[in-house]
This record gives sequence, structure tokens and C-alpha cells, in this order.
Amino acid sequence: MGKILIIEDEIGISNFLSQGLEEEGYTVLVAADGLKGLEMATTKSVDLILLDWMIPNISGLEVCKKFREKDKTTPIIFLTAKDTIQETIVGLKAGANDYIKKPFSFDELLERIKVHFRKNNDNEILTLGAIKIDMSKRQVFSEDKEVALTQREFELLTYLIKNKGRVCSRTEIIEKVWNIYFEYDTGVIDVFMNALRKKLNINKDNDCIKTIRGVGYIVND
Repeated sequence: MGKILIIEDEIGISNFLSQGLEEEGYTVLVAADGLKGLEMATTKSVDLILLDWMIPNISGLEVCKKFREKDKTTPIIFLTAKDTIQETIVGLKAGANDYIKKPFSFDELLERIKVHFRKNNDNEILTLGAIKIDMSKRQVFSEDKEVALTQREFELLTYLIKNKGRVCSRTEIIEKVWNIYFEYDTGVIDVFMNALRKKLNINKDNDCIKTIRGVGYIVND
């Protein structure tokens, strides 16, 4: 799903957010002050930052400015009681992508997080050995030659690559790629996988998509 860093000194808020986001499938890291938050933001390869403005040691505003000197793309959402137009502008100019006022609805925050993840994914370049996927253009290349895939083949390939290095079970693939949440013949996956291997020229010599018998599939470079 993605890794989210919460930089928030109010334990009740950070615990509430952590629990809710983990239940949604996100990996959550927490820092209770600005210096620790900045350190984690720059060393932990996070996908999104929830940042309180008023935190100890250095302010959220300074964390945002310093982080943006090193990282221009990771989304930052300010969580703050500051709500004047001028303060909002200051936060956005510092490099924040979004701004939500305390107290806030968790459902609203969750939807904003999903929007920023979608924006990031749309510009993403995925790679698997000689295979490259340009998510913004929905183009697939193998050995620098474009490969025409059906929509379902494209979704299957991107799902496997995004989960590179771990076994994806057949049930999981049917649920996440086909959106089927009831008992279903997962043999359809094999048909699409065979088509993918053929189109991408994957064989025993460069088998980057491996079948785990009785379980599912795993991809590795």
C-alpha cells in the first residue's frame, strides 16, 4: 500500500492515526519531534508524510523546508490548527502538497492520502529486469521495445512488480487485480500469465516471474 510517516507530538492523535492507517493496509512510522521526524523522513524511504506544524525542537514548517531541499516529490500533508489564508500560503510555499485543519475527519484525511498516492503512481516508472513500465503513459517496454498488453495484462504485471520480492497468492491476485472477493477459479491467472510471458519474451533463461506451485507467483530482478 505505501509507507506513511507521521510527525506529531500529541500521542493521542498519532496513535489514532497509526491504528486507522494500519487497518487500511499502510505501513506507519511515527516521530514525536521535528528533528527525529526530519531524520526519519530522509532515511526511511517513506511514500507520504503527515506533518504537524507545532512540534518540539524544530517546527513542522522548518522540517518541510529542509526536507524539500533533498526530496522534491514525496507528498507532505500539514495537520494543524493554523487556518488563516496567510498561514496556508506559507505552508504551501514551504513545500507542502496539502493542508488539513485540526480537528479533522479521518475519512477525509484518508481520501486525501489516496489522492496523493494516485498522483505519485501516475508518474511512476516500474522496472523488472529488462522490463520497464511508464505508468503515466501506460506503456510497457521489454529490451527497449514497446509491448502491447491488454488492460488486464497490464494490471497484472504492474501489481506483481509493485509487490516485487514477495509471493503473491492466487487469491490475493484475484482480489486485487480482478476485484473478485468470492470463491472463483483462479486458473484464469495462468492463462494471463502465459500470455504475459510470451509477449515479454520471458523464458527459463530470464525467468523473472516465477510460479510458486500451489501458492501463486513471485517476481524478482
